[in-house]
Parts: sequence; structure tokens; C-alpha cells
Amino acid sequence: MIEKTLLLIKPNATKKNAIGAILKMIEDNEFEITKLKMFRMDNELADKFYAEHIGKSFYETLKSFMLSGNIVGAVLIREDAIIKLRELVGNTNPEKAALGTIRYLFADSFTENAVHASDSSQSAKREIGLIFPE
Repeated sequence: MIEKTLLLIKPNATKKNAIGAILKMIEDNEFEITKLKMFRMDNELADKFYAEHIGKSFYETLKSFMLSGNIVGAVLIREDAIIKLRELVGNTNPEKAALGTIRYLFADSFTENAVHASDSSQSAKREIGLIFPE
């Protein structure tokens, strides 16, 4: 089934000038980029985007990190986009990420893990609506 999903290239990866390399990996893995933009997350957007994490011990660190620099948002489509992107992205912990995955190559830590990928069709719809409101 053809699906839409969201990719965010996080501030640590944008600061390392890894945007092009990450997007090339996306395209090389048969994803079509249908929307693309660079932006800065603000407090309101962070609280909406990560609403399920508010109150957890790591939330303020995550929020501070996401507010720390430029982010690239991309809407991607392909067959089984959600699972295929999550496979390409790799484990949240870069020490456990498979060789050749985006997080293996570009993540700095569990928190500064280079990218975000939607984890379900419901999440993708909600997250795309937040990043690309229409």
C-alpha cells in the first residue's frame, strides 16, 4: 500500500551539514519527497508534536534540543513508507542501530539521534498536519 510518512532531520544533523546526505539516502531507497521545508520549532509546536512525552523525565531535554537549531521536514511517499522509513532510520539508540542506517551514520546520542520518523499511519497524519498545516 502506498503511504505517506514524515521525516524530520533534527538540529544536530542540520548543524553537521548532513541534510543532503540524508535526503540522498531517502531518494536512493525509493521514497518520493512530496513536501520539503526548513524551519525552527517553537515552544508551542514542540508541545503539540511531542504531547505524549510532556511530563516525562526526558521531555525538557528533548524540547530544548529540538528548539536548538534548524530542522528539515519532509513528507515522503512510497509502498509501505512508514515501516520502510523506520528500517532505514534505524534504532533510536545509535549504538544499537544497524550498519548503514541513518542513525548509525549521523546520530550523536539517544537524544540527539539525527532524525524522526512517524511510527504509525495515525502519527504520520497528525505529525504531517502539524509540520505542514494547510
